[in-house]
Amino acid sequence: MASRKRIFSAVFPSFSKDSAPTPTSTPQLGSALFGGESFGFPESSPEHDAASERIKQERAWHTATAFLILPNAPIPVVDATQDLSYLQGRWIKQCPPDVSAAFAYLDSHHLNVPRTTTKTAEDLIDWYTQEVGRHYIHFQLPRVLEVLADVAEPELLVRLLDVLQISQAVYSYPLSQYVVPKLADSGQYEFSKFEEGYEAMIAKSISETKFSTYLSHFLKRRGAVVLGLERPTELDYGDSMMDDDEALISEARNQTLRIMRDVDKVGLGGPQAQRLFAEVMSGLLTAHVDSTYAGQWSSPSTIPEQLRDWVENHFARFVVEVLACLEQKGKSTADRTTQVSITDLDNWKQRAICDLGALRLRELFEIVVDWDNDTKGAIEDLKQYITTTTTRSHLTTSFSTVISQRLLQPGASTTEILQVYICIIRSFAILDPRGVLLDRLARPIRRYLRDRDDTAKIIVGGLLADVTDDPNAADVLIELAVELNKVGEIAGADEDDGELDWDDMSWIPDPIDAGPGKQTLLFDLLYISKAITEYKKSKSHDVIGTLISLFDTKDIFVKEFQNILGERLLNPNLNIDKEVRVLELLKIRFGDPPLQACEVMLKDILDSTRTDALIHRKEASDSSPTAQFVHAQILSRLFWPALNADTFTIPQVISDLQNSYAIAFEAIKPTRKLTWLPALGLVTVELHLQDRTIVEDVHTWQATVIYAFQEDPFPTGAAFPCTKTVDQLVTDLAMDESLVLNALTFWVGKLVLHFSPSSNTYTVLETLSTADLQLDSHTETANAAAAAASAAAASTAAAVRSADDIAAEKMEEFWPYIVGMLTNQGGMPASKIGMMLKFAVPRGFPFGAEELKGYLRGKVEEGELEMAGGKYVVVKGP
Repeated sequence: MASRKRIFSAVFPSFSKDSAPTPTSTPQLGSALFGGESFGFPESSPEHDAASERIKQERAWHTATAFLILPNAPIPVVDATQDLSYLQGRWIKQCPPDVSAAFAYLDSHHLNVPRTTTKTAEDLIDWYTQEVGRHYIHFQLPRVLEVLADVAEPELLVRLLDVLQISQAVYSYPLSQYVVPKLADSGQYEFSKFEEGYEAMIAKSISETKFSTYLSHFLKRRGAVVLGLERPTELDYGDSMMDDDEALISEARNQTLRIMRDVDKVGLGGPQAQRLFAEVMSGLLTAHVDSTYAGQWSSPSTIPEQLRDWVENHFARFVVEVLACLEQKGKSTADRTTQVSITDLDNWKQRAICDLGALRLRELFEIVVDWDNDTKGAIEDLKQYITTTTTRSHLTTSFSTVISQRLLQPGASTTEILQVYICIIRSFAILDPRGVLLDRLARPIRRYLRDRDDTAKIIVGGLLADVTDDPNAADVLIELAVELNKVGEIAGADEDDGELDWDDMSWIPDPIDAGPGKQTLLFDLLYISKAITEYKKSKSHDVIGTLISLFDTKDIFVKEFQNILGERLLNPNLNIDKEVRVLELLKIRFGDPPLQACEVMLKDILDSTRTDALIHRKEASDSSPTAQFVHAQILSRLFWPALNADTFTIPQVISDLQNSYAIAFEAIKPTRKLTWLPALGLVTVELHLQDRTIVEDVHTWQATVIYAFQEDPFPTGAAFPCTKTVDQLVTDLAMDESLVLNALTFWVGKLVLHFSPSSNTYTVLETLSTADLQLDSHTETANAAAAAASAAAASTAAAVRSADDIAAEKMEEFWPYIVGMLTNQGGMPASKIGMMLKFAVPRGFPFGAEELKGYLRGKVEEGELEMAGGKYVVVKGP
């Protein structure tokens, strides 16, 4: 009980009975507030002095806090840029003398009471900080949240900053004007502490996401106008609408700088605002590059220089002006993070070049596909981007992905893939003359082209193409014919054999990243050798040499060239001068031995022309009809590829002429004998009908079929022309049904034959009736289409048999073995059939599993085999 009494008396000291209440004034302070004398203790006693000082302190504290306390009402808000005189009186008050004396007393350091019970000016500032927090939370924060919730307000950021600035002005006025100046060092430390607390409260009370969104939106709109990305007339500047774009841009700049100064004043201009501003400016820089330079590919390119100039004179200027508004109060100039150096400017320029490189990388596929002199400038721009290992790797990785997605697809033709590959070779010769980037990009393309069956055929077809043809032809690589004609380039494009040229004074070693690329530590030396060889092949800027090196051996191209050359040489109207020249140019690359068969083929054509002319002169002197009707191309069977040997019964009159021609040939060359290939011949047919005559150049099977319709002329007294069925023609002519149908379709399209669906017969149209002459456009179109389709089908009947045809024919040799195994041992899967064929056939089974499966599937479609439980079974007869 005694201890509690001591504690209570220490806080509320007791007075004697003769003491009076605390006087209302203290003469020592010179204030009406302290005008009376204190009494109750003798003036000279220590207890009297301490009590008097305590009373004075309490009254000074009460006077100061009564002046500083904030009204329980929200602060009225107008434009913060206007005069704040309307706040005078209630919110911004003049300090009376007694209040000033109370502030001075609280700041006194000559008190006779213990410091633990003393209330000083620092305590008053702490109390006022709490009072500001109370008032802000109860009265100002709801208004701030109301502004933030008004998402439809276009100038929301301005309203929010007005509320915060006026609140800050009201809260800091009494401290900055009356309290802080009386402190030591003008109270800089105490006032900065108050400001830090207030700013922390503001930052915590405002949603960072919403404020960042509004500030970002404002900076994007105004920044786009200042940097020229957006028309200034699209912005609303309130009452000051201007017609001059320069004035509007200046107004947008001033608005931005004013807002950023206000953001810094209210304490929101710290690292978060700076980071947000950096993100906005990064986006504006990218947007400027994309909108200004997209599709600008002309050469020579001055875009990098233009971009650097824009960064230095426009972008950097705006950034420096905005960062100057974020002064970071309280920090020295050396410590501010808003300072801009020359290094920063260089980094911005490099960032702009990176954005330009990213744009060109996104456009690279279109640039390559449309490669010509008008797109060379884009490659020049991209060249300035790939200056580091990271950017070079990013380019190859990204472009390889685009190529895989847009080019290396089943829907893309081999010709299209080769055309793009050629454009890549040409464009990357400028982008990276060392060939490292081309090597990395070419690997997946080359692998994909190796898997295409028609790659070699299309390349060889391009080499033999006529440069006067349409360069936009979809199925011909005219570029290869053009390249082949560049004799100087070809002559100097010797293939790299891996040996060093000790006389080459300009030699430089291969780049360190030209090897196999990124691998594990356990990859073997064989892979390294193969990868480096692939680099040497793909880095070449010689288009033809690069394409020829697609395959490990040149025999594939030589064989394909031999097949295509054979088809072309069998055209009787061909001028072989071009083929001779192409062969001589290819001998520079392949050498003479691989192309020896091709030389023999060309020699056969030249010799057969002379031999045919000699036979015709001899037959003409003997008045033989052979000289008038038969011409032959005489080929050396051993040096030509496998030719189409389909046979059928030709008209006897033609057979007699062939025999006469063969006798004449054997008279000239006794050691050689002719074997006729009727499927390869061409015939000029002249049809004499009752009301018209038709002359056509057709294939021998087409001529044979129409000839069959005159072998049975009108019977005596018959009223109908000759009529035949498909089965009759197949039997009579011993001709394949597909050839018969092709010929019939052709002659129906020429209005020589008429097809009757009801009886499945074909009849000669000796005369065209009025109805036939007045055929509607639909029928004419159908006939023309039928004739064209038949002619196209006839033209595709290759004179030279393809490898697939030869393989299919060889596969048929094993059909009896397959039937025997399935009959004796029952159904088998394809894998077991292949394994048994390898053991059962004396000379082995040369085909793979996929080829065997394809052949068996064909037999299933033909009805000779059937699938039962994953096994192939022979179909039993009815």
